[in-house]
Amino acid sequence: MRDLFTEIWESVRRSKLRSCLTGFSVAWGIFMLIVLLGAGNGLMNANLNSFSGAAVNTMTIYPGNTTIPYNGYDANRWIRIENEDGLVIKENFPEIVQELSPRLTSSSSSVISLGKYSFLSSLTGTTHIDNIISKTPILYGRYINVKDLELRRKIIVLSDLSAELLLGGRNNLESLINQHIKVDDLMYKVVGIYKTDRSNNQPGVYVPVTTLQTLYNRGNDADFITFSFQGLDSEEANVEFTERLRKRINIRHKASPEEPRGVYIQNRFIQNLQLNTATSIIEKALWIIGILTLISGIVGVSNIMLITVKERTHEFGIRKAIGAKPRNISALIISESVVITSFFGYVGMVLGMFACELLDKFVAGRPMMVMGEAITMFQDPTVGLDVALQATLLLIIAGTLAGWIPAHKAAKVRPIEALRAS
Repeated sequence: MRDLFTEIWESVRRSKLRSCLTGFSVAWGIFMLIVLLGAGNGLMNANLNSFSGAAVNTMTIYPGNTTIPYNGYDANRWIRIENEDGLVIKENFPEIVQELSPRLTSSSSSVISLGKYSFLSSLTGTTHIDNIISKTPILYGRYINVKDLELRRKIIVLSDLSAELLLGGRNNLESLINQHIKVDDLMYKVVGIYKTDRSNNQPGVYVPVTTLQTLYNRGNDADFITFSFQGLDSEEANVEFTERLRKRINIRHKASPEEPRGVYIQNRFIQNLQLNTATSIIEKALWIIGILTLISGIVGVSNIMLITVKERTHEFGIRKAIGAKPRNISALIISESVVITSFFGYVGMVLGMFACELLDKFVAGRPMMVMGEAITMFQDPTVGLDVALQATLLLIIAGTLAGWIPAHKAAKVRPIEALRAS
């Protein structure tokens, strides 16, 4: 084995530039594959993160404008979502609809203050059910409960970010529980603090929806209604139910049952299926692009081995003349190919994973402003060690195959012809 590596080293040393350029193409191929997979993971993780929180089996109903005149009403009529829509949904689809909650956001920002510290934020009115659906993680205190809604209490649930703003950056968030803070000209009691995704840098403030409806004279209005569902296990079943639901809401608001835009229904189950499909396509595309890049490096290895065989034809003739068998010649060429691809492949893998770590440190998690909204484009753009090792193993196997053709050619060299080669 030691003699074999010595011979490989001597062969590489005699053609340093050519071997290094070939090795670079191999390292570059595996480097690009790792970086592409990492960048793809970063994009996909960011998209998946935007879908985190609420369960997959949820739907949200938003108001819209009619496009079809119906029953004496003109087109382009605004459909208002109300608390009663939630009751109608539960009454008509009791076997499917589980938890349901309306949500309302104040039309303007309020000044929320405690002592000398303050910040601006809109108020979001919601219910105790919303926490069951969205699975909001509570750090301290509690969430909105049924009594808060019934009595229209002026209580407030803050995000950890908004709590820090009220404390001037201090992290003793629990001290805010049961304190009264000022919201414009009214006092609210802090009952809970929840953990928020800080990628959008928004404070996030929750109050009982009934309190917000009363204080802002919004009656039973809601910006949207979210509910969880069961029993819809396929895309076809979800599409069929969505159309039934749309027709029922349209009828309640005296719109045409066939009206497509009176209300907008967002179905996370279907979106999740579409996202999984898109993710699978992107992942396959990245692998294909990366493998094609690898192939260019492997072709380089095969070419350098063919040139090596041509240059060493005379040497192979001498080896055969003194008793070397064809398999010994083949093993030498294949081993040299494997060593070059393994060494430079490992270098490319390490550099690729290092590049992914740099992306994770300096790019991931930083929000970008898109049309006035902060969106995280990259999240955890890294590649698992198992994937990196699989890619490198694939490279080594390809390197073995790349060396087979030159090895086969070297093994077929006849001693008398080889000895005549200059």
